[in-house]
Amino acid sequence: MNTKGIIFDFNGTLFWDSQKHYDAWIEMSRRLRGKPFDDYEMLHYMFGRTNKMIIEYAIGRVPTEEETLKYSTEKEQIYLDMCEADKENTKLADGVEEFFDWICEKNIPHTIATMSEKMNVDYYIDVFKLGKWFDINKIVYSNGKIPGKPAPDIFQIAAKNIGVEPKYCTVFEDAFSGIKAAQAAGARKIIAVASKEPVDFYKKIDGVSAVITDFKNCQSIID
Repeated sequence: MNTKGIIFDFNGTLFWDSQKHYDAWIEMSRRLRGKPFDDYEMLHYMFGRTNKMIIEYAIGRVPTEEETLKYSTEKEQIYLDMCEADKENTKLADGVEEFFDWICEKNIPHTIATMSEKMNVDYYIDVFKLGKWFDINKIVYSNGKIPGKPAPDIFQIAAKNIGVEPKYCTVFEDAFSGIKAAQAAGARKIIAVASKEPVDFYKKIDGVSAVITDFKNCQSIID
Protein backbone atom coordinates (compact mmCIF):
# COMPACT_ATOMS: atom_id res chain seq x y z
CA MET A 1 0.00 0.00 0.00
CA ASN A 2 1.44 3.36 -1.08
CA THR A 3 -0.67 5.34 1.40
CA LYS A 4 1.08 5.20 4.76
CA GLY A 5 -1.14 7.63 6.67
CA ILE A 6 -4.61 9.19 6.49
CA ILE A 7 -5.57 12.69 7.61
CA PHE A 8 -9.18 13.81 7.90
CA ASP A 9 -10.60 17.28 7.99
CA PHE A 10 -13.59 17.19 10.32
CA ASN A 11 -16.32 19.75 9.68
CA GLY A 12 -18.04 19.10 6.37
CA THR A 13 -15.94 15.96 5.93
CA LEU A 14 -16.61 13.55 8.79
CA PHE A 15 -19.45 15.58 10.30
CA TRP A 16 -21.62 17.33 7.74
CA ASP A 17 -22.30 20.44 9.73
CA SER A 18 -21.22 23.11 7.26
CA GLN A 19 -24.69 24.64 7.14
CA LYS A 20 -24.67 25.12 10.91
CA HIS A 21 -21.29 26.88 10.77
CA TYR A 22 -22.58 28.88 7.82
CA ASP A 23 -25.69 29.96 9.74
CA ALA A 24 -23.69 30.76 12.89
CA TRP A 25 -21.28 33.00 10.95
CA ILE A 26 -24.20 34.62 9.14
CA GLU A 27 -25.62 35.56 12.54
CA MET A 28 -22.23 36.78 13.78
CA SER A 29 -21.78 38.87 10.63
CA ARG A 30 -25.12 40.54 11.33
CA ARG A 31 -24.03 41.30 14.88
CA LEU A 32 -20.56 42.53 13.93
CA ARG A 33 -21.23 44.51 10.75
CA GLY A 34 -24.99 44.73 10.36
CA LYS A 35 -25.29 42.42 7.35
CA PRO A 36 -24.76 38.72 6.61
CA PHE A 37 -21.82 37.24 4.72
CA ASP A 38 -22.74 36.38 1.15
CA ASP A 39 -21.97 33.05 -0.59
CA TYR A 40 -18.78 34.35 -2.20
CA GLU A 41 -17.44 35.56 1.14
CA MET A 42 -18.28 32.24 2.79
CA LEU A 43 -16.42 30.27 0.12
CA HIS A 44 -13.32 32.46 -0.05
CA TYR A 45 -12.98 33.97 3.42
CA MET A 46 -14.77 31.67 5.88
CA PHE A 47 -14.44 27.92 5.36
CA GLY A 48 -11.11 26.55 6.53
CA ARG A 49 -10.03 29.84 8.07
CA THR A 50 -9.34 30.49 11.73
CA ASN A 51 -11.96 32.34 13.74
CA LYS A 52 -9.51 35.22 14.17
CA MET A 53 -9.14 35.55 10.39
CA ILE A 54 -12.91 35.54 9.89
CA ILE A 55 -13.47 38.08 12.67
CA GLU A 56 -10.75 40.31 11.21
CA TYR A 57 -12.48 40.18 7.83
CA ALA A 58 -15.86 40.96 9.40
CA ILE A 59 -14.76 43.99 11.44
CA GLY A 60 -12.21 45.25 8.92
CA ARG A 61 -9.23 45.32 11.27
CA VAL A 62 -7.08 43.04 13.41
CA PRO A 63 -9.10 42.17 16.53
CA THR A 64 -7.61 42.35 19.99
CA GLU A 65 -7.07 39.09 21.87
CA GLU A 66 -10.06 39.94 24.04
CA GLU A 67 -12.26 40.54 20.98
CA THR A 68 -11.09 37.33 19.33
CA LEU A 69 -11.93 35.30 22.43
CA LYS A 70 -15.27 37.04 22.97
CA TYR A 71 -16.52 36.78 19.38
CA SER A 72 -15.15 33.24 18.86
CA THR A 73 -16.88 32.00 22.00
CA GLU A 74 -20.10 33.72 20.97
CA LYS A 75 -20.04 32.18 17.49
CA GLU A 76 -19.18 28.69 18.72
CA GLN A 77 -21.96 28.79 21.30
CA ILE A 78 -24.45 29.67 18.56
CA TYR A 79 -23.14 26.71 16.55
CA LEU A 80 -23.17 24.24 19.48
CA ASP A 81 -26.72 25.28 20.39
CA MET A 82 -27.72 24.41 16.80
CA CYS A 83 -26.09 20.98 17.12
CA GLU A 84 -27.86 20.29 20.41
CA ALA A 85 -31.19 21.38 18.93
CA ASP A 86 -30.72 19.03 15.96
CA LYS A 87 -29.52 15.80 17.58
CA GLU A 88 -31.07 13.70 14.81
CA ASN A 89 -28.52 15.10 12.35
CA THR A 90 -25.63 15.39 14.78
CA LYS A 91 -23.97 12.23 13.53
CA LEU A 92 -20.94 11.16 11.51
CA ALA A 93 -21.26 10.90 7.74
CA ASP A 94 -22.57 7.69 6.20
CA GLY A 95 -20.01 4.91 6.24
CA VAL A 96 -17.49 6.77 8.42
CA GLU A 97 -17.55 4.44 11.41
CA GLU A 98 -17.07 1.35 9.23
CA PHE A 99 -14.20 3.08 7.44
CA PHE A 100 -12.61 3.96 10.78
CA ASP A 101 -12.92 0.32 11.85
CA TRP A 102 -11.13 -0.78 8.66
CA ILE A 103 -8.32 1.77 9.09
CA CYS A 104 -7.75 0.61 12.66
CA GLU A 105 -7.84 -3.04 11.60
CA LYS A 106 -5.18 -2.32 8.97
CA ASN A 107 -3.12 -0.31 11.49
CA ILE A 108 -2.90 2.69 9.16
CA PRO A 109 -1.71 5.77 11.10
CA HIS A 110 -4.45 8.41 11.04
CA THR A 111 -5.61 11.61 12.67
CA ILE A 112 -7.82 14.68 12.30
CA ALA A 113 -6.70 18.16 11.22
CA THR A 114 -9.44 20.71 11.81
CA MET A 115 -9.57 24.47 12.09
CA SER A 116 -12.29 24.08 14.73
CA GLU A 117 -11.71 25.61 18.15
CA LYS A 118 -10.92 23.38 21.14
CA MET A 119 -14.38 23.77 22.67
CA ASN A 120 -15.86 22.24 19.51
CA VAL A 121 -13.26 19.47 19.32
CA ASP A 122 -13.98 18.51 22.93
CA TYR A 123 -17.68 18.36 22.02
CA TYR A 124 -16.98 16.10 19.02
CA ILE A 125 -14.74 13.78 21.05
CA ASP A 126 -17.53 13.36 23.59
CA VAL A 127 -20.56 13.13 21.29
CA PHE A 128 -18.98 10.95 18.60
CA LYS A 129 -16.78 8.86 20.93
CA LEU A 130 -13.75 9.58 18.75
CA GLY A 131 -11.38 8.02 21.27
CA LYS A 132 -12.56 4.64 19.99
CA TRP A 133 -10.65 5.21 16.75
CA PHE A 134 -8.23 8.10 17.32
CA ASP A 135 -5.37 8.99 19.61
CA ILE A 136 -6.96 12.17 20.94
CA ASN A 137 -3.55 13.71 21.65
CA LYS A 138 -2.64 13.58 17.95
CA ILE A 139 -5.68 15.54 16.74
CA VAL A 140 -4.70 18.98 15.41
CA TYR A 141 -7.09 21.89 15.98
CA SER A 142 -7.03 25.68 15.91
CA ASN A 143 -4.98 26.89 18.88
CA GLY A 144 -4.50 30.49 17.81
CA LYS A 145 -1.02 29.79 16.48
CA ILE A 146 -1.58 27.54 13.46
CA PRO A 147 -2.28 29.50 10.26
CA GLY A 148 -5.65 28.83 8.69
CA LYS A 149 -6.06 26.90 5.48
CA PRO A 150 -4.96 27.22 2.65
CA ALA A 151 -1.64 27.42 4.52
CA PRO A 152 -0.22 23.87 4.65
CA ASP A 153 0.85 23.97 8.29
CA ILE A 154 -2.06 22.08 9.82
CA PHE A 155 -1.59 19.08 7.53
CA GLN A 156 2.16 19.13 7.99
CA ILE A 157 1.69 19.07 11.77
CA ALA A 158 -0.89 16.28 11.51
CA ALA A 159 1.47 14.19 9.36
CA LYS A 160 4.26 14.71 11.88
CA ASN A 161 1.94 13.67 14.71
CA ILE A 162 1.31 10.28 13.08
CA GLY A 163 4.93 9.84 12.00
CA VAL A 164 4.28 9.85 8.26
CA GLU A 165 5.62 12.29 5.67
CA PRO A 166 2.87 14.24 3.87
CA LYS A 167 3.92 12.72 0.53
CA TYR A 168 2.71 9.35 1.82
CA CYS A 169 -0.58 10.67 3.26
CA THR A 170 -4.09 10.63 1.84
CA VAL A 171 -6.19 13.62 2.92
CA PHE A 172 -9.99 13.80 3.05
CA GLU A 173 -11.32 17.38 2.69
CA ASP A 174 -14.50 19.22 1.74
CA ALA A 175 -13.38 22.86 1.61
CA PHE A 176 -11.64 24.52 -1.33
CA SER A 177 -9.15 26.16 1.03
CA GLY A 178 -8.53 22.80 2.73
CA ILE A 179 -7.86 21.08 -0.58
CA LYS A 180 -5.36 23.80 -1.47
CA ALA A 181 -3.74 23.39 1.96
CA ALA A 182 -3.37 19.63 1.49
CA GLN A 183 -1.90 20.21 -1.96
CA ALA A 184 0.55 22.78 -0.59
CA ALA A 185 1.53 20.33 2.16
CA GLY A 186 2.50 17.80 -0.52
CA ALA A 187 -0.16 15.20 0.25
CA ARG A 188 0.08 12.05 -1.84
CA LYS A 189 -3.65 11.95 -2.55
CA ILE A 190 -6.57 14.31 -1.87
CA ILE A 191 -10.09 12.91 -1.66
CA ALA A 192 -12.77 15.59 -1.91
CA VAL A 193 -15.93 15.05 0.12
CA ALA A 194 -18.93 16.55 -1.69
CA SER A 195 -20.95 17.46 1.38
CA LYS A 196 -21.92 21.01 0.48
CA GLU A 197 -20.91 21.57 -3.17
CA PRO A 198 -21.80 19.58 -6.32
CA VAL A 199 -19.45 16.78 -7.38
CA ASP A 200 -18.53 18.70 -10.53
CA PHE A 201 -17.28 21.62 -8.42
CA TYR A 202 -14.60 19.38 -6.88
CA LYS A 203 -13.70 17.65 -10.14
CA LYS A 204 -12.51 21.00 -11.49
CA ILE A 205 -10.10 21.61 -8.60
CA ASP A 206 -6.48 20.87 -9.40
CA GLY A 207 -4.98 18.20 -7.18
CA VAL A 208 -8.17 16.29 -6.36
CA SER A 209 -7.69 12.55 -6.92
CA ALA A 210 -11.29 11.45 -6.33
CA VAL A 211 -14.65 12.79 -5.16
CA ILE A 212 -16.95 10.94 -2.78
CA THR A 213 -20.49 11.57 -1.53
CA ASP A 214 -20.21 9.19 1.45
CA PHE A 215 -17.62 6.92 3.05
CA LYS A 216 -19.16 3.62 1.99
CA ASN A 217 -16.59 1.38 0.26
CA CYS A 218 -13.86 4.01 0.77
CA GLN A 219 -11.40 1.17 1.28
CA SER A 220 -11.24 0.78 -2.50
CA ILE A 221 -9.70 4.22 -3.03
CA ILE A 222 -6.93 3.77 -0.47
CA ASP A 223 -4.00 2.31 -2.37
